[in-house]
Amino acid sequence: MKQFFITGTDTEVGKTFLSQAILHGLKRHQKRVIGYKPIAAGCELTAAGLRNEDALTLLQASSIPLQYSDVNIYSFEQPIAPHIAAEMEQVTLDIRDIEQGLRRLQEKQPDYLLIEGAGGWRLPLSLQPEPVFLSDFVIQQQIPVVLVIGMRLGCLNHARMTFESIQQDGLEVAGWIANHVDAEMACQSHNLRALQALISAPFLGEVPVTATPEMATDYLDIAPLM
Repeated sequence: MKQFFITGTDTEVGKTFLSQAILHGLKRHQKRVIGYKPIAAGCELTAAGLRNEDALTLLQASSIPLQYSDVNIYSFEQPIAPHIAAEMEQVTLDIRDIEQGLRRLQEKQPDYLLIEGAGGWRLPLSLQPEPVFLSDFVIQQQIPVVLVIGMRLGCLNHARMTFESIQQDGLEVAGWIANHVDAEMACQSHNLRALQALISAPFLGEVPVTATPEMATDYLDIAPLM
């Protein structure tokens, strides 16, 4: 079984969209796949409880039958930083719960297990008595990382700093994806060339703004993940 943690240069850069695209690509190769979104803020209250669109997307893209609770451990209604939402609801975000959720999914014996983060690489889970980050979970589990870069103004700085942080944490950057989230971004090709010079990890592809997850799969080279 192979595992990858999907992180991004920021929020709203297409982590779920591209996680879904990677899962589609792996299923084309007849692989058993699972998507895991342990923390989700911005959930809708339904008759079945809180449900998050991103977690539902990963649930539907998984090829192994799962319950929603398998895919999403922590759900918060407000679309705010999870540690703030947790504090407001008097909930403790505990890495051990995320690890237990991961182990339950590993027992399903998928060929590939994709874990999608929330926000960026240094998403805080708590601040007291000292800061704890979601990246601490990834470090403890030694999971290779796929970096999604939202192609918009400022992406070079965010991409290089995130890449450096992951490397300094002793983790492998298994690949990176340039996801065009701003159709009006100036000098797109120049920025892509700069990123290719700044990030010494496998380039998995450049995805245009208009692509659907299924179409995005065609723009990706997932061979380095296989």
